[in-house]
Amino acid sequence: MAVRFGDTSMDRRVRVQGEPVDSYPRIGPEVERGEVHRITVVGEEILRRRCRPVTEFGTPELSRLVDDMFATNQVADGAGLAANQIDVDLQLFVWDVTDEWGVRHVGHIANPVLDEVPAEGRKLIDEPEGCLSVPGPYRVVPRVDHAVVRGFDKDGEPLVIEGRGYFARCLQHETDHLYGHLYLDRLSKRERKSALREMEESKEEMFARRAATAAKLGK
Repeated sequence: MAVRFGDTSMDRRVRVQGEPVDSYPRIGPEVERGEVHRITVVGEEILRRRCRPVTEFGTPELSRLVDDMFATNQVADGAGLAANQIDVDLQLFVWDVTDEWGVRHVGHIANPVLDEVPAEGRKLIDEPEGCLSVPGPYRVVPRVDHAVVRGFDKDGEPLVIEGRGYFARCLQHETDHLYGHLYLDRLSKRERKSALREMEESKEEMFARRAATAAKLGK
């Protein structure tokens, strides 16, 4: 998911894996360890199929993948990134996003499942949404303003993450990715075509910006 809030200073309130911590570095240790991958773009087949569940936890390979996803997300100035966005067919996503209340959320989750929101408690919010795999355009997309996602961390420990507002939108957006869905699917045909045209006009600039950021980070 493309980021909307950029400031992530050291002294903000921070939740890592859903738990509050006193502080967290602006450039997290995962980013320092990780390698940057190419981000897949709409039209590539892997973005359109349901990803495979993670079945092997606690492995160096899975830890490395999480680090690489954080590094790639950082370079792309993203709020979140799903594994299939770096061409890996696994149900896994990461996030590093600051919500409307100034709380920074950082974490990862494997095999995520969103709780169903009862109709009587469902509140839809229309807000602009972008995607790192649709570089450039933002479009207004309705999402529920509260989300609970359940899954596992990289070591196989159960994980429950709750989000409101923009963070809830991020959790829904990234979970969608792992089932082969893009935010474009929630647009009218006309809006979808408009977004794709805008992407074609802006994607090279976005790619150049990512490359420049990677160079600054020595990635």
